[in-house]
Amino acid sequence: MENLSNPDENEDVGYHQSPRSIDPNDQSAAETPVYSTMSIDSFVYPRTCSDSTSGFSDQIDETNSFCSEPSPSNWPVLTESKSSKCFTALEVQSNEILAVQEITEPELETMKERFAKLLLGEDMSGSGKGVCTAVTISNAITNLYATVFGQNLRLEPLETEKRALWKREMNCLLSVCDYIVEFIPRCQNLSNGATVEVMESRPRADIYINLPALRKLDSMLMEALDSFQNTEFWYAEEGSLSMKSARSATGSFRKVIVQRKEEKWWLPVPLVPSEGLSDKARKQLKNKRESTNQIHKAAMAINSSILSEMEIPESYMATLPKCGKSSVGDSIYRYMSSSGRFLPEQLLDCLNISSEHEAVQLADRVEASMYTWRRKACLSNSKHSWNMVKDLMSNTERTDKNYVMAERAETLLFCLKQRYPELSQTSLDICKIQYNKDVGKAVLESYSRVLESLAFNIVAWIDDVLYVDKTMSGSE
Repeated sequence: MENLSNPDENEDVGYHQSPRSIDPNDQSAAETPVYSTMSIDSFVYPRTCSDSTSGFSDQIDETNSFCSEPSPSNWPVLTESKSSKCFTALEVQSNEILAVQEITEPELETMKERFAKLLLGEDMSGSGKGVCTAVTISNAITNLYATVFGQNLRLEPLETEKRALWKREMNCLLSVCDYIVEFIPRCQNLSNGATVEVMESRPRADIYINLPALRKLDSMLMEALDSFQNTEFWYAEEGSLSMKSARSATGSFRKVIVQRKEEKWWLPVPLVPSEGLSDKARKQLKNKRESTNQIHKAAMAINSSILSEMEIPESYMATLPKCGKSSVGDSIYRYMSSSGRFLPEQLLDCLNISSEHEAVQLADRVEASMYTWRRKACLSNSKHSWNMVKDLMSNTERTDKNYVMAERAETLLFCLKQRYPELSQTSLDICKIQYNKDVGKAVLESYSRVLESLAFNIVAWIDDVLYVDKTMSGSE
């Protein structure tokens, strides 16, 4: 998918986004026009026009506007005061409608274009070969994020126009979740004292739980950006320090940016006073980093949960190797199949992973071998859907070698993601998003993914400021 991340792009040092997400900081992405879906404000126009009529009629008191005696013509007669009020109200509303239409005429045309692309499934030929609605909405949210935050490379409040665009169009895209409901029983007491059970609708369970949480995280990230006003640090368009890369003790692949003459030279570099930041400013930055990091973890947890609930496409199962050993390699297979206690952390230490690309490749291979061994454990039912295979796995003898290897592969994959939490999405995750047809899951996955990316960027930008501050303090 074009909107998904490219792991190789995230090996650059400095201001970059979470590898699990799209890269809005890429200059090519910033220069390429992207399209999001229609604006929710566009739906105001017909409602406003229709309301003008109803607003006028509401000003007329139908019971009091007639004369005490019926008029010979049987026409309702308005009193002078009420008629003047009605025409005044009509004039005011008419002026407001004209003003709105004059201001938002370009937005109306943009809405028509985006709405058409949404209906066509991004297939401009109209031949019905477009992608499904779920993928279209997922792409729309991703493109909207790139449009709004693609050039936001600093710790500063978001521009008013971009903030309004983000809020308006996200409300429109998320409104589809209002109509994804499930029915639950509820007891209702009748007037005669009898109690009956009726069915009422409410948002689907995953939307009911996750969507309010994501909206809250979104609001907290906007507040975090708004807090960076009148700061003690500022930005220079080009760096002038020496390049140095370092791996942190936590296993992160992020590199520290101190110079940007050739690679992504357009990204701004933070600068601090010669004496460094004040203790108060430094403390505020660290507190803001900690809170934003918690937002990042929450968004990442929601995204991982939604991805785990998505169905595994049959196309992915068809591409799995026939043997799990060929997927992980001989050395890893020998360690995993040993009769002793399996220690995944020790295995990862022996592999000596030096780059994010190597870690992603290992995750893909381990994940593929895990599902290969699970399928072989239920070989007689391998032609059925994966849901049936999962059900049969619960009844499989746990002493089966394939089952044991699948469990160890799952443990190794879990430890790998724990050690490198900012890994880009695996091939299975990308395949799930590409073939997903559940609109609700598509909205939650893409929304959590872009929030995770934004939170990761804010944390990275704060780290860069703190690093420059530390460098200045050390030079003194």
